[in-house]
Amino acid sequence: MLSFQMSEEEDFEPRAEPPPPPTAPARGELRSDGVLVPAEGDASTLRNKGAFGETTPEGRLRLSWLETCYLTEAGRLVVERSGKVVGFRDLVRLAHRGRGDFEVLYVVYRDLRQRGYVVEEGASPIDFRVHPRGGRPGKTTTGTWVSAVSERAPFVLREILDRVHKVQGVRKQLLLGVVDEESDLTYYAAREVELHGSVVAQGAPAKADLLADRALVPDEAEARALAESGFFGKFLGRRLQLSLLETAYLLDGGHLEVRSARNDRPVGLAAVIRRARQMQPDFDLRFRVYRDLRSRGVVVKTGFKYGTHFRAYEGDPEKIHARYLVHSLPADYRGGWPEVSRAVRLAHGVKKHLVLASCGESIAYVHLERVRP
Repeated sequence: MLSFQMSEEEDFEPRAEPPPPPTAPARGELRSDGVLVPAEGDASTLRNKGAFGETTPEGRLRLSWLETCYLTEAGRLVVERSGKVVGFRDLVRLAHRGRGDFEVLYVVYRDLRQRGYVVEEGASPIDFRVHPRGGRPGKTTTGTWVSAVSERAPFVLREILDRVHKVQGVRKQLLLGVVDEESDLTYYAAREVELHGSVVAQGAPAKADLLADRALVPDEAEARALAESGFFGKFLGRRLQLSLLETAYLLDGGHLEVRSARNDRPVGLAAVIRRARQMQPDFDLRFRVYRDLRSRGVVVKTGFKYGTHFRAYEGDPEKIHARYLVHSLPADYRGGWPEVSRAVRLAHGVKKHLVLASCGESIAYVHLERVRP
């Protein structure tokens, strides 16, 4: 399995592959179904030094378009057709006709190869299966599977989660290689995580006054008991202020009696939720994730200052830092990769992990992290 490190640089250059020894390049023949290396010596060299291609029963070597272009660019292969040399430009054009996103695939394939990895091609959306350095087919297993993605492609949460399930189901790592418009490459590791904490929120009976967009627990003793029961709210002097999320959660659990600050009439859960929806159209989405995290023993606080929905603590927030930034999204969410890049970068900058909460029939948590192979 590959070992990854967090990327600490704004941009990084791939580790250059050592230049091959000064030997004559192998010769390949361009045919209607691809490129074939007919000489057994050339085929053996390419197979032994890089595990390129597939060996035919006759001892020849069949190369894919990615392998052909890479070896040609590296000066290790000369491709001919009818006795004439086919240059790199024409090879790329031929490959592009077969697959419109060839240039994106090639950037990722080339980068992984230059970093010293043996790469087996897969079927979209899992484009590559990567062996550890020094590994090769038949001797090592592939620990990481890679999808090549254009920066301009939409970020579709459901598709990412499907890939994560497919890869984690066979105990592999998923790496997303995102190619920007200048062909720079950023890698993101994606995996589903189970968030758990150690705080069992008991709740304590209290009375609160509902203001415009929050509630206030005026009795000091009730305020302290409620706060200590699950790290709810924030003190304003001796009074406890609750967010609408906390108010709805505690009211739903039977731990809070809410009255209108205007007329002292009782306010039920439905009325609190209606008020919250008016101010936050995505309140229902946030409330689902808030309740789910609380049920897992996680202390949840606002993530506004970090541009996300929640900060998630695994224990006492007065003793430990929030480990995760959690953003609630519908399961069918479609966005842009620049948004994802910004969120991951910000989370890393404050030493936290970005988690996307996918809200469908159930809630799944997807952890995204920028990595460096």
